This record gives sequence, structure tokens and C-alpha cells, in this order.
Amino acid sequence: MRLTFITGNLHKLEEARALLSPLGIEVEHDAGGYTEIQSDSLEEIALFGVREGCKRLNRPVFVEDAGLFIHALGGFPGPYSAYVFRTIGNAGILRLMEGVSDRDAHFTSCVAFCAPDHPPVVFVGRVDGRIAREERGTGGFGFDPIFEVDGSTFAELSTEQKNALSHRARALSKFASFVRELDV
Repeated sequence: MRLTFITGNLHKLEEARALLSPLGIEVEHDAGGYTEIQSDSLEEIALFGVREGCKRLNRPVFVEDAGLFIHALGGFPGPYSAYVFRTIGNAGILRLMEGVSDRDAHFTSCVAFCAPDHPPVVFVGRVDGRIAREERGTGGFGFDPIFEVDGSTFAELSTEQKNALSHRARALSKFASFVRELDV
């Protein structure tokens, strides 16, 4: 089975291929992008993007949108994570968290799928963790050096370890089960 992943993020593409290839799903890449609407909902953003991408390419496609939600900051940066990372980075998040004792956070991933003969559907994955007190590790990307699960940041984990528990892995696993049954 071959599906097109619309993303400009090569790290996400690499993770999707690593997770889906063993399940018999070949991931083609389309870097054409889609309009990322401004919304407080990852699901709305992903649904809008997958509809647009399916219409543009006229074939089965999927997109993924993710966010880091820091509880003490009211869920910030949430769906604005990519912008916040580009703007203030990990150092900026750590500055915002100085003196904050509640470091609970979670990552959420929304994978949306659509085909010309199938309406859009969304698969959600979540992983709970904490914001570390400093950047640690050299792996991963984005907020991985400051997001900690069971004492290790995502950046300290091997790709295999991260893919066994990440929000994106959880959403992609649900997505894979669905499309394999659908047999598109």
C-alpha cells in the first residue's frame, strides 16, 4: 500500500516512514504543503490540511499536526508549537518555566487521512511527560531536548525508543490499523 504524506518537515517524514514501512505502508512525500489555518484545535488544522491536500493531489493523503501543551502555561504553545519553536526555541520555553514547579506537559499528534472516495478522519496520539530544567540529548528535533518521559528527554532516547512511546507513533499506529482495514 502506498500513501502520500504531505509535510514540509523531513523529521516527521523520517519518523512516519520508520513507523509505517514495517506495517507494509509505503510513504510517498509531497512537500507541496497545505494552508495551516489559525486554530486552537490541532484536529481542525489537520482536517483542513488533509481536505485541501486530497483535493489538490486527487489521491489518498495524510497530514500530521502536533503540539506541546504545557499545563502551567495554560496549554501554551499548543497548536502554535512550530511558530513558538522557531521564535523562542527551547531556551525561551525554559525561561518561561523558570521558578515554575508544575512542569507537567503533554505532546498531542493528530494524523488526518482523506481519499477521493473517503471522507477525512483523524487519529489522535498523546504522551504525558514533563518539561526538563535544561536541554538534554542530541537526538530528535524541536522540543525533544526539553520534553521528558520517565526521566529521559525524547532527545536522549534512541529513535526506536522514542518511536515506541511518542505521540506521533501512537497516532500513526491508529492510522495504520485503519488504512490497512480500508485497503486503499
